[in-house]
Amino acid sequence: MNNNNKVESIMTKNVATVSPNQTVQEAAQLMSQKNVGALPVVENGQVKGIITDRDITLRTTTQGKNASSTPVSQVMTTNIVTGTTDMSIEEAANVMAQHQIRRLPIVENNQLRGIVALGDIATNHAYDEAAEQALTNISEPSQPQA
Repeated sequence: MNNNNKVESIMTKNVATVSPNQTVQEAAQLMSQKNVGALPVVENGQVKGIITDRDITLRTTTQGKNASSTPVSQVMTTNIVTGTTDMSIEEAANVMAQHQIRRLPIVENNQLRGIVALGDIATNHAYDEAAEQALTNISEPSQPQA
C-alpha cells in the first residue's frame, strides 16, 4: 500500500485543541475562530476527549450552565474513538461509519498527530464510495420509539 492510501496523507496535522480545564466559552471561541465544529481535548499531548458544538448546546446551554465558568471536562465526550497514522483511508472511513462519527482523531504513541473529518475523505475522489457509505450510516435518522 502506498502512502497516498494512508490516513496520514489527508489528515489535518495542525489541529486546534483545548485542555480539559479550559472553559466552554474558550472552546466555543476557538471553534468560531477556526471555523470548526469540534476540538480534541488534549492534556500532555494525549487525547482525553472531544468537545463539539453539539456538546456545548446540549450539555451547557440547555442545562443553563455558565459557559465562562464551566470547564470543558464537564461537557466533553470522553468515550472517543481514535485512529492511527498507519491506517488506510478506507479503514478510517469504515471506523467512522461503524461508530457514526464525522471526525476521527489520529494518534501515534498515545499522542495526537492529527484529525480526519468525513469531508477530508469525501474530497479524495478515490474514496468517494467509502465516504458515501460512511455518511449514509452517520446520517440515518434514528427511529422514533413506538
